[in-house]
Amino acid sequence: MTWRSTIATLTGLCLVLTTAPGPVGAAPASPASRDASDVNVHTYPFTGPPGAPPGVCPEGAGYGPPLPAGSVSATKIRSGFSFLEGPVWIADGGYLLISDMAAGTGPGNVQPSTIRRFTPPATFDTFVADAGSNGLALSPDAQQVIAATHDQRNVSAYRLSDQARSTVAADYQGRAFNSPNDVTVRSDGVVYFTDPNFQRGSRPDQMSGRTSVFRVSGGQVSLVDDRLRQPNGIALSPDGGTLYVGAYSENKIYKYVVQPDGSTGARSVFVNYIGGPDGVTVDCAGNVYWASGSDGLVHVYSPAGAQLGTIRSGGTGTTNVAFGGPDRQTLYITSGRTNDSGLYSVRLNVPGYPY
Repeated sequence: MTWRSTIATLTGLCLVLTTAPGPVGAAPASPASRDASDVNVHTYPFTGPPGAPPGVCPEGAGYGPPLPAGSVSATKIRSGFSFLEGPVWIADGGYLLISDMAAGTGPGNVQPSTIRRFTPPATFDTFVADAGSNGLALSPDAQQVIAATHDQRNVSAYRLSDQARSTVAADYQGRAFNSPNDVTVRSDGVVYFTDPNFQRGSRPDQMSGRTSVFRVSGGQVSLVDDRLRQPNGIALSPDGGTLYVGAYSENKIYKYVVQPDGSTGARSVFVNYIGGPDGVTVDCAGNVYWASGSDGLVHVYSPAGAQLGTIRSGGTGTTNVAFGGPDRQTLYITSGRTNDSGLYSVRLNVPGYPY
């Protein structure tokens, strides 16, 4: 079942994402971007905290161990890319989108990025040139990709039908973000994203040295936490009640209580990580899959934080993960050295999120 066919049966409201008002003199939006008021992310009635978008996880399903063994290896699909990141599965089209970032250029030393499309079993093409993207997620109506975009230091949306770009979050209180890195979207359209400085290049720091986590809800950008050192991967639990964030430079994964309105409560340590937490996804049983930037593994944890096993792919530099395929039981992994980055896949026992 695809997301679109499921959502078509639901009656929803429309949440229009706009940016928080900034002071006079704030940097204008790029001419290539439409106004944020054009970005529509649908919301749906729910009971309790909303989690997975409709149709992603079967209702009432029981799950066993997610991995076929304690340690499994993924199969390489193709390598030779610059630096792959941010995979997201598009069920209606049957393809995977991934960001491919090159070395920094120009006076700001900004990394160009292309969104590439992989159509199984082996076709790759360009979906959006000059996308400026890192992490990618899917809007609840499955019509747009929400992208952490470092080229404009904002969060953008790319419409799947024509690749038109619009702005989801332009700044925080008139100050430019560092370089938005990864993003997750709740089923009612609330957006959470991380803002380390990895792709800021030589552009001025407007965040006073802070690297943070932000939320976009009802058109307003709110601060979740500015105490993390280089927050990276970010994901929600299936019930929407927990937000996971990896602090790359602390080698820790934190979790936050999420309230029904999208605000966050207490923070605690989910796991003391080994390997440098990069991108992340979750499965329908709530297990957490965290890509490691240094040991080349995907570490798999139960919702309680117990390690369930590992998945090996490209040796070093494993960056991100996403479930896909017709039954969403194929885990896609981006991994490998710069200029020889690759896409890998492995079949698992439990379906999961497309990003």
